[in-house]
Amino acid sequence: MVTDRVLLMCALILSLGALTAAAGPQIDPQTYRPSKYPVLHVAPSPGQIDIDGDLADPGWRGAFPATDFSEHEPGEEVMPPVKTRAFVTYDADNLYLAAVCYAEPGTVRASICEREQIFNDDNIGFFFDTYGDATRAYIINLNPHGIPYDALWSPETGEDQNFDLVFESAGRITDSGYQVEMAIPFRSLRFPNRPVQEWRFDFWRHHQREVHYSMSWAQYDLDLSCWPCKWGTVTGIRDISPGHGMELIGSLIASQSGSVEDADFPRASFRNGDLKSEASIGGRYALTSDITVDGTINPDFSQIEADASQVDVNTTFALSYPEKRPFFQEGMDAFRTSFAAVYTRSINDPSFAVKGTAKLGRTSVVALFALDENSLAILPFEEQSEFVALGKSYTNMVALRRSFGGDDHLRLLATDRRYDAGGSGSLASLDGAWRVTKSLKVRAQLVATHTEEPNDSTLTADLDVGTFDDGAHTATFDGETFSGTGALVGANWESRKIFAAVSAYQRTPTYRADNGFQPQNSDRRLIGQATYYVRPQGGIVKQINPGIDFGQVWNFDGVRKDEWLELQMGTSFNFAQAAFYQEFILSRERFGGEDFKDIRVYAMEINAHPYEQIGFGTSVVYGRMIARNALAMGNARTVGGWFELRPTSRLLAEFSLIHDRSRDVDTDVAYFDGYITRVKLNYQFTRRFSTRVVGEYNDFDKQWNLDPLITYRLNPFSTFYAGAAYDYLRFEGAGASGTESLSSLNRRQFFVKLQYLFQT
Repeated sequence: MVTDRVLLMCALILSLGALTAAAGPQIDPQTYRPSKYPVLHVAPSPGQIDIDGDLADPGWRGAFPATDFSEHEPGEEVMPPVKTRAFVTYDADNLYLAAVCYAEPGTVRASICEREQIFNDDNIGFFFDTYGDATRAYIINLNPHGIPYDALWSPETGEDQNFDLVFESAGRITDSGYQVEMAIPFRSLRFPNRPVQEWRFDFWRHHQREVHYSMSWAQYDLDLSCWPCKWGTVTGIRDISPGHGMELIGSLIASQSGSVEDADFPRASFRNGDLKSEASIGGRYALTSDITVDGTINPDFSQIEADASQVDVNTTFALSYPEKRPFFQEGMDAFRTSFAAVYTRSINDPSFAVKGTAKLGRTSVVALFALDENSLAILPFEEQSEFVALGKSYTNMVALRRSFGGDDHLRLLATDRRYDAGGSGSLASLDGAWRVTKSLKVRAQLVATHTEEPNDSTLTADLDVGTFDDGAHTATFDGETFSGTGALVGANWESRKIFAAVSAYQRTPTYRADNGFQPQNSDRRLIGQATYYVRPQGGIVKQINPGIDFGQVWNFDGVRKDEWLELQMGTSFNFAQAAFYQEFILSRERFGGEDFKDIRVYAMEINAHPYEQIGFGTSVVYGRMIARNALAMGNARTVGGWFELRPTSRLLAEFSLIHDRSRDVDTDVAYFDGYITRVKLNYQFTRRFSTRVVGEYNDFDKQWNLDPLITYRLNPFSTFYAGAAYDYLRFEGAGASGTESLSSLNRRQFFVKLQYLFQT
């Protein structure tokens, strides 16, 4: 009842601030002719094109437009509320893309922002699959100022936004809406080496008003689950040269760090280190558009912005973080499988790395070698993960993927890691996916691993595990050798009304993936989920998605470790871009030798973006859950929220907070109680020049961080950074009285980084 009242109050408040959807220039229903699998024939540019957002250049004359877009949301493959016209042309060096997006004057949402941060703005996407086999596709979206978002799509990962292209783009707001254009050098793209090209293509427009309108050039078959298979086709590109030649990225970092001599003493003296500098160089040589070799010496894998902290107080397993390092971008989707057999952040501190990628028809091959100076291994067990530092290691990986059209494929994958401390970890995998019908896809994977432990018990002296595999092996590094296996079978059904998936998999107690992310083993699982889509016509409700999620987990002794039933309901609304999600979970779990039979959890989340300048969301999770650090049932509650404010088109402020606690169900004694809050302020002076500051406080660790940064960016690979990182610790009970709270600087770093891309 309380939840319903809160939801009703939020709906009333949001509806008061809702904006009227701009109709834009009207589309004539008499001439509107949408098409599934449309075709656009293009011709070479007849003249010069300057990338400035003005489409009056001679090079655009005679270009035939892609029109008759179809609205996907909130309507279902219907005539959209606004007109869009998209264009494609080319010359010997570049692919040129442009669009005219009509809208009512004064209603265009646009900001001057960093790359990738455009999705609260109006924007239009240009999607193209140059090989036409649905194994990878380029994704580029431009906001009305021409600021881009770019990504590389694959069936395994979806959109990988860490991928970057070098291209030029511009846009301008006009009296009738906005228009954008870009030039992409063919040397930046990978495509078949043949005289005539035929590429799958789509243009996708996001029209942000009180409702988020989505529309694209191709009218989709909603019962077909292969996304690029629904796109149109661009023909007529001919006699272009695939990208080839040499690229070099040089970087120089200068830094000075300092830290306290005793981190446990708040008034310990602070010692500054020496000024350090480090240079690195990386290169790429494209033998052809289909074959490239990347290498790097002393690579700069520094992160300009630290990973956002995650709450780990109530988990015994390792947490994964996204990969942000450019070297691990192109071609790495070939290594991504259901078992996460490759986790590139396991290559922690490489001094040398080389990678080769090749695409030969429908077969792609990727191979990688890296020398890691400071390796950290994840040891998976039945109920926890452990970390062990193993010093220097040598990693080899290779993946071979064969496409059979659509997203059907077979893939062979092998990894091997050798440690200077002794020991190794090897893995071999075979996986595939096959589309039985246009809605039904089945998938399977088989994995074999082989582990040789170092013979040095001091490396595992701190482990909290004695034996595993029913006592057959010790967790201590004592030179044991063992092998493990993993297996998976599953099926997905994706259609206009229903998404459903079911899978069964297992990992033996001796399964390890030294180059992957595998925090747990010794489990057999049967899991499934289903969602039903209801799209009411008219009214305030845009879509309703009831769903169910269920699963059971056993160990290799046949003991049932976990089972759950989760009922879900998602609702999106036709005002303020608002959405409401809730779920109820019933579960039983055996953990730490104890049976917890009455786990009950309710969760809800509300998100909205009622104005161009404001967005917010909140979430609440509460119920009876296991307090794993105390091995007891707790009354748990997690409350989170975020708020985004853009008072001007150049200034963005982001705030987030998550509070997590658990208390004994009988005594109300706290098992844990803390929060993490994060604030990020970004001011964009120009498209290239920006400054930002990030502040974060982690109450669990009693630590807060402050990271200011200045950025000048010519392109994704030619950048200048100047910044600092301050880490503070908070001490309770400090001072002469023993009651003071004192924050003391623990570590500090100043740094300058210069990176430049040379192309020949």
